[in-house]
Amino acid sequence: MKKSDFQMKIAITLLSFIILSGLLAPWLAPYDPNEIHMAVRLQGPSKEYLFGTDALGRDMLSRILYGGRASILLALIATTLSMTLGMIIGVCAGYFTGVCDIVLTVVTQIFQGIPGTCLMIAIAGILGPGMNHLLLALVVTSWAGFSRIVRTETLRIREQPYMEGLRALGAGTSTLLLKHLIPNMLPNVVVLFTTRVGRSVLSIASLSYLGLGLQPPHPDWSVMISDARLHYRSAPHLIIVPGLCMFTLLFAINLLGDALRDRMDVREEEVKEW
Repeated sequence: MKKSDFQMKIAITLLSFIILSGLLAPWLAPYDPNEIHMAVRLQGPSKEYLFGTDALGRDMLSRILYGGRASILLALIATTLSMTLGMIIGVCAGYFTGVCDIVLTVVTQIFQGIPGTCLMIAIAGILGPGMNHLLLALVVTSWAGFSRIVRTETLRIREQPYMEGLRALGAGTSTLLLKHLIPNMLPNVVVLFTTRVGRSVLSIASLSYLGLGLQPPHPDWSVMISDARLHYRSAPHLIIVPGLCMFTLLFAINLLGDALRDRMDVREEEVKEW
């Protein structure tokens, strides 16, 4: 068995387990994730509470099952929007060249010249907490990476002999772009999309930890880690359990990205974000 096949199986197994756990959380969770029981607060793992309880007596297992849903969904939506915007700008810059390329390249370089994390925190801080504002912050700081890769691939593909032949035969711009150019760059884009999802999950966790993302009492893993800061000595399970879940999710996503890159024969430098 090839290394990439083994990595693919592990990644798909882990991701399937995490996603199914979130989807089936209403049926798998033994308690309401937001139900407060102060009489049993900060209890360690036991038969009744497998992962213990938090500072408000809420069942950690129930909150863990619900916790990954919002982060994964937001990461997928944000990455899809970033990829769509980046592909539109990158294809236009690389295919039409000239003034269009110069203007769009300058705009892309301006966004890439600003530290992404600082810009993301600034946008979320100015607009305030909320899912819509969180999505906007992620998209604004992520699209430039897609655009740079797509522009480079567009410049390479548009000069291929078969593209010249199609133009000579009278193929229109829409035909060249939709049927020939974009499909040929999809392997790079798919690998970049996969790795970017992992970074989006981490960005969402960072903003939620700072109080600029998902808000309590939403049962999110990063919110749970933030809430546990005051009790990490007396109740270390409050940080360990959601931390392990976050690590497993990121590990599976990165493993899937590596496996896809090997399987699609995409060089690592071709999907590196400049």
